[in-house]
Amino acid sequence: MELALIILAAYLIGSIPFGLILTKAAGLGDIRQIGSGNIGATNVLRTGNKKLAALTLFLDGFKGFVAVALALHFGALMHATGMIGVYAGLAALIGHMFPVWLKFKGGKGVATILGVALGLNWLLGLLACATWLIMAVIFRYSSLSALVAVAALPGYSWCLGYPAAAPFLALMAALVWWRHHENIKRLLAGTEPKIGQKK
Repeated sequence: MELALIILAAYLIGSIPFGLILTKAAGLGDIRQIGSGNIGATNVLRTGNKKLAALTLFLDGFKGFVAVALALHFGALMHATGMIGVYAGLAALIGHMFPVWLKFKGGKGVATILGVALGLNWLLGLLACATWLIMAVIFRYSSLSALVAVAALPGYSWCLGYPAAAPFLALMAALVWWRHHENIKRLLAGTEPKIGQKK
């Protein structure tokens, strides 16, 4: 019962649509009605408000971190397995992608999965963020950078001595890739906008 409550709480934390909340609070309307219709930081940036986009990015990542941190805290109190953080991370990511408040139409999950990684192990999260940055500097595609960074997470987890978490991180990465199917099509067609280029 306790495990189910922790996973439910992680899902609800992950389902908070910060992009939508912030843009509405700033008087910018419904973020789902512009650009890609996504509730994430990239679409918030299309409003022209860089500070709001940065705040959305931070909060979407932070909720993944918080979901894992709380699960690990309460899991320790219950003497539960350390894998409870991984389960909570997956629940938070699913919450972000399929929030109950928005008829299960949410974001793509990049910031949230990076937050989850940081919550599980700071070095794991740092390696993923560094991978994104290196790819972004070389290729200038935000989506490609994100896809490579999340795909590397299972391998990083294994190398850091957490092989049990690798399959779950692979599942999370697969979900992120699935949510980026349109970006993947554009990357293959050579029509994906580069960083700083308008869509």
